[in-house]
Amino acid sequence: MTYLITGATGDVGSKVVKQLIQRGERPRVFARNAEKAHAQFGDKVDIVSGDLSDAASLQRALAGVEKLFLVNSGPQIPVLDGLAVQAAKTAGVRHIVKLSSLDVEQKLAIGAWHAKGEAAIRASGIRFTFVRPTGFMSNLLAWSRSIVAEGIVRSSTGDGKRPFIHSEDIAAVAVRALTADDYVGKALPITGPQSLSFAEITEKIGSAIGRQLKYQPVSDEEAGRRFSATGASAEEVAAHVELWRAIREGRVGATTNEVERILGRKPIALDQWLVENAPVFRG
Repeated sequence: MTYLITGATGDVGSKVVKQLIQRGERPRVFARNAEKAHAQFGDKVDIVSGDLSDAASLQRALAGVEKLFLVNSGPQIPVLDGLAVQAAKTAGVRHIVKLSSLDVEQKLAIGAWHAKGEAAIRASGIRFTFVRPTGFMSNLLAWSRSIVAEGIVRSSTGDGKRPFIHSEDIAAVAVRALTADDYVGKALPITGPQSLSFAEITEKIGSAIGRQLKYQPVSDEEAGRRFSATGASAEEVAAHVELWRAIREGRVGATTNEVERILGRKPIALDQWLVENAPVFRG
């Protein structure tokens, strides 16, 4: 079986690659930076340089590939997923596993981007699996700067909760979908084991690093301004403000048992992720 992993040097994609290697596979990785990919995986993978916006490089990477793990992000998801679908169909790919989002089911803007990508895959006739995680625990690393500098977490999510998921669990579900036929034609909504408010998460981070932290609620407008200052586009800012409002209104706090059903174990708890990442929050 020939697997092509896109987003291979990123958070989830790199874990998919490593888990496939652990299974005795030699995946092909598609990366903009071949040196970075080689530094991560050594000679245990085949590396093809390219970009998902470059149809020719993607076509080269897909030659002889049977299964594709597809990762795209941001407002360009519909366009980039569409290009990947066209290339995959031409190459004769048998199965696409797309890293989507639980926001699809929650009818949010970020979910709408993924929904269009999913629709293109469905329309292609290629067998598919959509892995739909909730928010990544790794996204919480965005708080590290204000925690290190000020001991403060600012958010417009109020008392709303979200069941953040560990990237290892996302990758493990994706690998199961890639290597078995059990989940063909399925959408897999996966979450972490516990839904927590951002104030509760802030307290847990403080406990993990031995420091008193403060959670500071802010308005949608301030949250948007702060996110815009990171270089995010106006479309991305609007989508994230909408997501944070949905959290505040209690619309995205439900957990699922899909990780346990698929992997036969409980999903990894936030406490474990904090053990792994505490040094980042200490600075």
